[in-house]
Amino acid sequence: MANSDMRYKSIISYAEIIKREDLMLQRGMNFQIKHGYSIILMSVRKGAPYKDRWHEDSGLLEYEGHDEPKRSDIDPKTLDQPLQTSAGTLTENGKFFEAASGYKAGKRKPEVVQVYEKITEGIWCNRGRYELIDATIVSDEVRKVCRFFLRPAKTPRANEPLLKQTRVIPTAIKVEVWKRDQGHCVICGRNDNLHFDHDVPYSKGGSSITAKNVRLLCARHNLSKSDKIMTFAPWLTTLASAFFSRAG
Repeated sequence: MANSDMRYKSIISYAEIIKREDLMLQRGMNFQIKHGYSIILMSVRKGAPYKDRWHEDSGLLEYEGHDEPKRSDIDPKTLDQPLQTSAGTLTENGKFFEAASGYKAGKRKPEVVQVYEKITEGIWCNRGRYELIDATIVSDEVRKVCRFFLRPAKTPRANEPLLKQTRVIPTAIKVEVWKRDQGHCVICGRNDNLHFDHDVPYSKGGSSITAKNVRLLCARHNLSKSDKIMTFAPWLTTLASAFFSRAG
């Protein structure tokens, strides 16, 4: 059974992903391999092997299918991405494509997919659960590639709440913050169970698109900050009500 102690925006190592999912993930696409949901590993970093993309306006993740296995005699990037193996069985591309087609045809519910995003070498971000809703095959002028589209989903894990995509911190900002804070909580210096935190909360007007408003916090200090905000808010509301009542 997978552990459920990681929040959707938490920083996680590859070893922790393996422990969390209780299985070895040796490829980026993993269709229903154990827990009744699928898993993908993705990245939008410069130099990433596939062209994954976040659509910030809609919240969609656009995920590129995977290539033929590497061979010494040919570059996989010159070959169409396969839906079937030479034996006629479905590749991971084919399994995801079939699931997306089934959903579009109204024959099944959308496939639930756990997403992990690589933000820098050895460091990943738990993006939480998404739903596979569409798939297409496009030409990149050299070959045909698969493109999969996933939307944010309400996760079955109670401590992985869905947040609006406009609140999501872009990958480039995460990388910048990670390097700046040197992979440690800025308050206590811990380097485990870290989270990206808005210094000024998004709900209070804080920005997600500047590193100046994002920092690394350990789980304890992240929760401590939330508790202080929740405790302070009712007091502030009461004070404001009293002030305006007198002013009136």
